[in-house]
Formats: sequence, structure tokens, C-alpha cells
Amino acid sequence: MAHPSQLGFQDAASPVMEELLHFHDHALMIVFLISTFVLYIIVVMVTAKLTNKLILDSQEVEIIWTLLPAIILILIALPSLRILYLMDEINDPHLTIKAMGHQWYWSYEYTDYEDLSFDSYMIPTQDLTPGQFRLLEADHRMVVPAESPIRILVSAEDVLHSWAVPSLGVKMDAVPGRLNQTAFIAARPGIFYGQCSEICGANHSFMPIVVEAVPLEHFENWSSLMLEDA
Repeated sequence: MAHPSQLGFQDAASPVMEELLHFHDHALMIVFLISTFVLYIIVVMVTAKLTNKLILDSQEVEIIWTLLPAIILILIALPSLRILYLMDEINDPHLTIKAMGHQWYWSYEYTDYEDLSFDSYMIPTQDLTPGQFRLLEADHRMVVPAESPIRILVSAEDVLHSWAVPSLGVKMDAVPGRLNQTAFIAARPGIFYGQCSEICGANHSFMPIVVEAVPLEHFENWSSLMLEDA
């Protein structure tokens, strides 16, 4: 959960998000070293009174400043490609959920069950109870079993939306007439918040996403109650 004046990412709640955080730190350190090196060169060039003629025309220096950026780019590209393939991998999901974007709410359909679907609307500010978050709480949460691979099929009924939960490392566009898919594993039980991340009209800010990860036994009890109510 993000908090005011937070500078970094939210705490990772899935293996993919942990990998993304590690890659972010890796790339940021490379950027920091390059920036420091460039700043040092600028300061030296401005303050030095003498010029070394061997640096002005040197094949060795040209080779170094050609090879070094190439090596740095490889050090960034290889882990980046690895994470891209990890994010695209969907290994035998235990549960498939179809998320449909509407103006301006989400509807969820648990496709492994015969009749388990519901709409999820934002709870108005005046109806919030103590401890609930403004603009982030929904009247129906998307409940999933923790430590299980979940596949999300994302689409929209009217305009472009985007289903995004930062702490799970998930963000997928919802396009009318197209079915996109993504996957995640909630590493621990908890409640994870997200919002529509594609400007979709007047109430774009009022489309929260609430994912509640619970132990498998609790999920089975919840699904049984939902089916009975249906």
C-alpha cells in the first residue's frame, strides 16, 4: 500500500514484482555511476588549465568509449529480457478470472465456476467505514487464493481501460473486442489495491481494483457462499 510522500515502489507481493524491483535497483545504480562519471569529467574539463594532446587524438580512448557503452547496454538488456519472458509466462493456472472494464466499474467472472460473477463499484466517500481508503475501496473484492498462479483475462465493453495492481506487478490494457491475458501469484495473504490506469472518461479516477488474497481453504468457503447467494 502506497503512503504519502513515498519515493519508491510499493512492497512487492508477487515474485514478478520482486524481480522488477531488483532490476530497477540494478538499472538505477548503473545510471547513478554514469551520472557521477560524467559530472566528474565536466568538472575536470572546466577546472583543468592544461590539455593532454594524447587524449585529443587517441584510438585507445575511442575504443574504450565505444565498447564501454555497449557493455553497459548488455548488462541492462539481459536481465530486462529475462523479466519480460517471466512476465509473459503462464504456467498451468489454478484459477482463471475474466475482468471486464466498464464506464466506470469492473466486473469479474470466475470462468472455472458455472455461475460466479459480480460487479465491483467504488464505495462512495460518505459510505466509508473507519480504516477504509478513499477512492480505493470497492464494494466487492476480487478474492483469489494465495500462493497460487492466477490467470487474468482482461477486456472492456465500451472504451479503453487498464487493469493495474502495482504491488502484484500487473498492468494490462482492457481493449474492447480484444481479450488480453496476464498472470500473477500472490506471495502472501493480504489486500492489494490498484486503479484503472488508462484515461477512460469523466469518472476514470473512480474505478478502483481490490484484490484480496486468502488461504485456499478460505477461498473455497468464499466461493461456496457466493454460489449459494447466486
